[in-house]
Formats: sequence, structure tokens, C-alpha cells
Amino acid sequence: MTQARIQQQGVIHCFPAGLRDEKGELVNAEVSAALYDGERIVLASDKPVPGEGRSAVFAMPLNADGPDDSALEYLATDMLQQAVKYEDMALTTDFRHVLATTGFDRIDEITHDLNDYNHLLIWPLGRPEEVQVVDPDPRDGVEGSLELRRKLTGAIGHPYYKIEGLAAVPGERGDGLLLFGVREQGNSFDDFEYVSRLVGAHYQINDHGNIEFIDAVCEHYTFDPDLHEGVRFECGLSSLEYDPYHARLYLLTSFETEVDGEEHIGGYLWVVSLDDFREGQAPEMVTHPDGSPLEFEHKAEGLAVLDRERLFVAYDNDRNMELGSVDERDERHACEAPYTILQLT
Repeated sequence: MTQARIQQQGVIHCFPAGLRDEKGELVNAEVSAALYDGERIVLASDKPVPGEGRSAVFAMPLNADGPDDSALEYLATDMLQQAVKYEDMALTTDFRHVLATTGFDRIDEITHDLNDYNHLLIWPLGRPEEVQVVDPDPRDGVEGSLELRRKLTGAIGHPYYKIEGLAAVPGERGDGLLLFGVREQGNSFDDFEYVSRLVGAHYQINDHGNIEFIDAVCEHYTFDPDLHEGVRFECGLSSLEYDPYHARLYLLTSFETEVDGEEHIGGYLWVVSLDDFREGQAPEMVTHPDGSPLEFEHKAEGLAVLDRERLFVAYDNDRNMELGSVDERDERHACEAPYTILQLT
């Protein structure tokens, strides 16, 4: 049984306090993706961060006191600024490239006005200025991973879906297996069910530093967290993370619901070995050291493996400003994103 305890908690200042968008509305930090590159925590928001030199993707050093947001740096190339609604990030299996995916939850086939919501991006580790779009539409001048969207739609089998997980794991072909985590699927954005499905395909890195898929995108794994007796509310997948130290896959699920007029947000962490993943075995829930369910008090959306014994969890609470046990203050500022560092025991 995998157990963990909270080692550290806090908030990250993601942009200047009081920042407003072009409509004059206060910008809210909604961190939905996390990655550790060996030195820095790289985070991404599912909402744009406006202003010259800023983007929804940013990085900062990680030291003994936690993330150092005084040294925050925005990854502000045009392509990283253009993509909208980042949901997860991952390292390729050779740890030489960073991948980032948006939600793929909307499209306009005629006008292409919503293409920015359909991006899988890749760049060499530490060189975001060399970012490229993965699997774009073959037509010139049409931005976005539109060929990938077509493949995802075929594998998922529903007209509406939302991608919230991304992980590259060792595979049987090429350079590895790239997995996409599906959180929502159904007929439309207001007619769907929460799921925890993984679809994906084997890939290779070509001579141009981009990904080529070498087989069809198909379903590789699915499980129902609601069947676990420790789960209190209906969950959907919110992040994936490969743990190379233990050859296993972490699956993060989160919930957001209202019961009798009271809002409930939170999440759970699951783990499955690569062998059990390949055999379709159910994951196990990560628990507190006493064996009770490790239930996050915030909507867990981003997950990163820091080392053999530590995990980083980022939260996207949307407009919920409560801090709970993360800080002595009752509420966070709109520019702040809460996080937790877990110590595996």
C-alpha cells in the first residue's frame, strides 16, 4: 500500500496582485498543470495570464523552502501564449523534451476560432523558445493539433470530451507510449459524465524534435474511482504522472459538486504499477500513514514527481478562494495558487 503525508503547503504568487484582463476583470490563478524538470517547477494555468512578457506557463526554482516565486519566469513565446486552457504537462521518456496539452474541449470546424483550445506542444527541456505544435492539420496556416484531435475523437467515441491528463511511459514500440487522460465525455459541455479513461499511442521523436505517432490512438486503461469505498463524491481524472523511480503511474482525480447548497471540492491520488497498468488492473488509492483515504481539501489538478520520495500537487479551485489548512489566512488572493508537497512513507 502506498502512503503519504503532507510535508509542506503554501501558496505561489503567479502574477502581480490586482492584475486585470482586457475586460477589466480580476485575473484568477487557476493552475491546472505541473512538471518538475530537475531544477524548476513548471506550472500552467487553464486561464490566460495577460500582459506583455507573460503567459499561462511559468517556472520557478524549487528549494528547501518550496517554490521560489520571487524568481518566477514566464515562458512567453508566441505559441505558448497562443494556446488556451492548459490542462497537463509531461516529460518524454528520455527526459529530453517537455509536452503540454490543452483541454481539446471545444472546436469550431468552420471558422477555426477555437483552435487555440486544441494544442499539444513540445519543446526541448530548458529551451521553450523552440516550441512546436504536435500533429497539426496538414493545411498551411491552420494552427492547432487538429490531426491529433481527429484521432482523439475516434478513440474516445463521443462528440464532446475534455483532456486533463498527459504522461509518457515506456512502451513496446518507438520511444514510448503517450497517454491522454479523459475527464469528461458525452454529447456536449452540458451533457456529459465524469470518467477516468486513458487513450494514447506509441510515438517517436523525429529528426526535427517533434513527435510522430507510430500506431493508432486507442484506449489503454480505464477505472471507476467511485467504486472505492473511500471516495465520497463523484470524481473525474484531473492529471497523470509517470514515476520513473518506481516504474508506476500516478492518477489524480478531483471532484467539484454541490450538496444541499454546499460546495464540495477535493481529490484523491491513485497509483498503479506499469505491469498492472498493462494488464488493466485497478489502481490503489494513496492513503495517509494510518490507512485512511488521502483526500485533498482543494481541487487537485496538477501533479509532479520531485524525486523518489516526494510529489508536488497544484490546485485549481476556480473561484473558490478558501485556503483551509494551506495557510493561516482564511482566503487567498486571486493571484495566488495553493500547493502541497507530499512525502511518500
